[in-house]
Amino acid sequence: MHKPLGKVPPLDPLRGFVAAARHLSFTHAAEELFLTQSAISRQVQTLEAALGVPLFVRGVRSLTLTDEGERLARAAEGWLQEYAALAATLARTGPRPVTVTASIGISALWLVPRLSRFQQRHPDIDVRVAASNRMLDLAHDDVDIAIRYCANRDAPPGAERLFGETVIPVATPAIAARPLDARTLPETTLLDFDDPHYPWLRWTDWLAAMKLENERPRAVLVFNHYDQLIQAAVAGQGIAIGRERLVDHLIAEGRLAVVGDGRMEMTDRGYWLVLGPATPRREVICFADWLREEAGAG
Repeated sequence: MHKPLGKVPPLDPLRGFVAAARHLSFTHAAEELFLTQSAISRQVQTLEAALGVPLFVRGVRSLTLTDEGERLARAAEGWLQEYAALAATLARTGPRPVTVTASIGISALWLVPRLSRFQQRHPDIDVRVAASNRMLDLAHDDVDIAIRYCANRDAPPGAERLFGETVIPVATPAIAARPLDARTLPETTLLDFDDPHYPWLRWTDWLAAMKLENERPRAVLVFNHYDQLIQAAVAGQGIAIGRERLVDHLIAEGRLAVVGDGRMEMTDRGYWLVLGPATPRREVICFADWLREEAGAG
């Protein structure tokens, strides 16, 4: 039985909340949505009042999600991405673009920085990136190609391995010039990833392996989106555990450098190319071939 629409919490403030949750900043959310900071704040307050729970913990110069806010952010991001994909499909005119989906981190750090090379080679092919941490259904969501990150045993049938996973500590060259040891750790800020499903991207095991588990860093900044964590490292805010294939272009550009000689290869995990169930169009085959080429290029 359908719930009366009049009893559904207001939907308009949801965009402001999702943007604020993504950036952990009302100011940056306002910039993304071309609104004022006070408008974003009012939207979030309206949503909190309707739901009856706080969604953020507001500090003097910080914004963090409550447990309820974290749950809503993860779900709402998927809802809005699905709605955007549907709207694009309904409004489609002219040539159909190649739609590729990947997690927000993979999209922001690996796929998007390389897209200009595809556009230069194939200016006649349009591409739509459907970045989402929710695993989209390729048939249901009208997606042509997916880049999945998962354990080898969980790779979808017919998936093709693009590359594996190796993780390394990274920071700006100035920070990376100093070793990470018992002497420097108390003066160092660590950038941590807030997801228990990826313990190899958190500092607990790394510090234990370095016999530094009893030492305390100067501070720990925790992020729930991996691309934000890496951008914080690029901004010089501390040391992050970098996924090598997602940050290699930042290292090549001199914006990041490897800290020490520690590295960990995750032999049981990888990044996989998955094609949609429909017979691929020429444009889709072309884009898939380009992805294979980029993956092989390192």
